[in-house]
Amino acid sequence: MVELSGKIEEEVHVTTYTDIIGPTTNVGGTIQNSGRIKFGTVPGCWGPLITPQLRSAHEVTLPVNVVGAEVGDGLALHIEKVEVQSIATLSGVDDKGNPKFFGADATVDRKCPGCGRESPETYISGIGPDAVRCTNCNTPANPFKVVHGYIMAFDEIRKIGLTVGPEWSNRIAKMARKYSALDHYPNAISHSSLVLGASDMPGFLARVRPMIGNIGTLPSKDIPSHLNAGDIGPHLVGAKHKFSLTEDELNQAKTDGHMDIDSVREGVILICPVKVQGGGVYCGDVHAMQGDGELAGHTTDVVAEVVVKAEIVKGIGIDGPILIPREEDLPYLVRPYNKDEIQKGKKLAELYGTRFIEEVAPIQIIGTGQTINEATENGLKRTAALLGESLEKTRNRATITGCVEIGRLPGVVTISVLAPFERLEELKIADLVSQMYKLEFL
Repeated sequence: MVELSGKIEEEVHVTTYTDIIGPTTNVGGTIQNSGRIKFGTVPGCWGPLITPQLRSAHEVTLPVNVVGAEVGDGLALHIEKVEVQSIATLSGVDDKGNPKFFGADATVDRKCPGCGRESPETYISGIGPDAVRCTNCNTPANPFKVVHGYIMAFDEIRKIGLTVGPEWSNRIAKMARKYSALDHYPNAISHSSLVLGASDMPGFLARVRPMIGNIGTLPSKDIPSHLNAGDIGPHLVGAKHKFSLTEDELNQAKTDGHMDIDSVREGVILICPVKVQGGGVYCGDVHAMQGDGELAGHTTDVVAEVVVKAEIVKGIGIDGPILIPREEDLPYLVRPYNKDEIQKGKKLAELYGTRFIEEVAPIQIIGTGQTINEATENGLKRTAALLGESLEKTRNRATITGCVEIGRLPGVVTISVLAPFERLEELKIADLVSQMYKLEFL
């Protein structure tokens, strides 16, 4: 990694960005253990998709190193703040890209259909799908079109959103950087997707509940930031561009930061694997709201301010993230037992001569794969390895005191379980779980 500064700080503010993440990515700062990072994030997905200069569908912040974080450790990211700054956003279903505008991958190796330049610089002229034009030859160079889309405007305190009609869609498109709040962060490369001016479904009301789509630690190979995931990352396997990896290289390198799990939001703790020295904590792709699955393939990308405290968990040796969500986001069967439930359990134990009742606490393990089934198997295997028990026991545990939930299609899930508290103590994460929940034991 190339250090921008050798100074170690208690808090850093990152407003510089990258599309490629990995061991050669420039670092945006270095913090001490349990220091804080304030990220100014810019929209993922649609903005980068219409900005062919970028080699990823996400423009994320430069990473921040944590002193003392070594390969094999974990970094517990306490997400303290996720604040939407955009006034409006655009999203919708895409057309998967026009082959005239790219080589092997519509998100990674794009080109101008006029002059043929790879990753061409572009500028905005007017509004609509042809507003993105090659700086060299003035040819429209936007590889992605919105098949069915919308512009959503937010209320002043960012609690509710409403999709607007064509008149306001065009007005907002003409002031795209202001309404997106990209003018807060001039270092961003991506265009504002608001210039597309979509208005196919006016009058839809939606609750704002911000979540982070892509947050975590650096992979051990340089990869486009949106492909740091086990479901879409396999696009890199055998790819005909410079980021091509083998399947083994991808599996060893990725940290599954691109999760699109709607419960990764303010107030949670996300434990991420450390696969490069210092960890390299990065952030991007904040959504104003998203339902499980992200069924449209895209959602309401926004500019946001995110504050994270990063705490080292020594030697945990995880392959992918562990989530300690807010209690209201836990499925019913995974919520901590209350005193009344424990007393009923004690009476059953006395009746049936059972001397031991396992003391447990909730955790969620992220699983990824090219399909939901593969992601579930991956999550169960990660859970079994974490808890040090057989896969069969983990399946039973996750069936009667847990569940699987879809984060994103085609293949990101959470495996929720009530885990043995004694094992969480061995892993040095029991205190983190206790911080989140009021736990009652025998």
